Amino acid sequence: MLSTLQNWRTWLAIIAIAIVSGTILYSQYLARKIAGGERTKVLQWVEAGKLLINDSTGISNQLVGLVIADNTDIPIIETNERDSIISFVNIDTFKVRTRPDYLPSLLNKYRSNNDPITWINPSDSTQMNRYYYGSSFLLAEVEYYPIVQLFIVALFILITVLSLQTRNRSVQNQLWAGMAKETAHQLGTPVSSLEGWVEVLKDAPADTNMIREMAKDVERLKLVSDRFGKIGSTPQLEQTDLLAQVNNMVDYIRKRATGKVQFEVSAPEHTLLNAEVSPPLFDWVMENLLKNALDAMDGKGNITVTLLPEGRNIIIEVRDSGKGIPRQHWQKVFAPGFTTKKRGWGLGLSLTKRIVEQFHNGRIFVKQSDASTGTTFRIEMPIQASQEKKSGKAR
Repeated sequence: MLSTLQNWRTWLAIIAIAIVSGTILYSQYLARKIAGGERTKVLQWVEAGKLLINDSTGISNQLVGLVIADNTDIPIIETNERDSIISFVNIDTFKVRTRPDYLPSLLNKYRSNNDPITWINPSDSTQMNRYYYGSSFLLAEVEYYPIVQLFIVALFILITVLSLQTRNRSVQNQLWAGMAKETAHQLGTPVSSLEGWVEVLKDAPADTNMIREMAKDVERLKLVSDRFGKIGSTPQLEQTDLLAQVNNMVDYIRKRATGKVQFEVSAPEHTLLNAEVSPPLFDWVMENLLKNALDAMDGKGNITVTLLPEGRNIIIEVRDSGKGIPRQHWQKVFAPGFTTKKRGWGLGLSLTKRIVEQFHNGRIFVKQSDASTGTTFRIEMPIQASQEKKSGKAR
């Protein structure tokens, strides 16, 4: 399903790029066509003006006057053979009067944008006039309107995408909460029943080891139920020694791993590493990361958990010597349903990210991963202001 979604996104992106490219190319074609027409119009205007001056018969005055009067939108600057400004049309006279540099700057702009139309006096070849012209308002609209249009479309697309992401995230959160509450509810009944049977067995002759193991399983079920109950609602945070929590979870996982896996917990001495967390949910985070590390190593290797303060955060890094994660999957590993295992739902790291970022305002990401050195997950848990003061006094 994820692959299908990515394919649809790719095709939609290609279609969007094709539409944008087609719009830009067509607008450029129209701009070139209008620019050619405007140059012809300026050329006609120049010839009409000269004809009006040189034709003493007056026969063409009416036609020439119409050609000259027709140009109401193309700005033109006339210069002499020394390229000094003689006259201009369709340019704001107020700006010309109040800003001495306005007309020369326009001349430089027209000079760089369009080749001038040159008129040489037939009776005196030393007399030459150049006509520099700019773009009409219509041409400017054709050139810039697609850009404005694309900006508006992009803005609407961005708003739509953000709205869809917000809605999907809200729906996903509701699903998570519903799943968690339902799981806790479903686990509650067998847990209560097992607790009752354990109490009955304690009063009757039975194997004490069996009773002890059943009690452990009951406690484990109660822990799972408690975790899902907390993730389905807003958990209560409390000041917790993160180093002690990590050590307890590492000991729990160590007993269930093979003897070929070496565990190490590293932390600076005489440094408080306390933060406001939900202990059951924090244990779940560490359990998911440690189990994920075990799966990556195929039963042998090293797992190192490092804790240290860094600015306003407590950093927790879980490093394994496993097979690594391809870089293109660093972000995907936290997506619900994404897994590289033959068996698995792909929910462990997704739940971990939800617990760290939504319930504890922290951050979790893949810091480094490759096939030769394994993978390092990094958690940044914020330090509370009161805790920062305590840490400062301790140091």
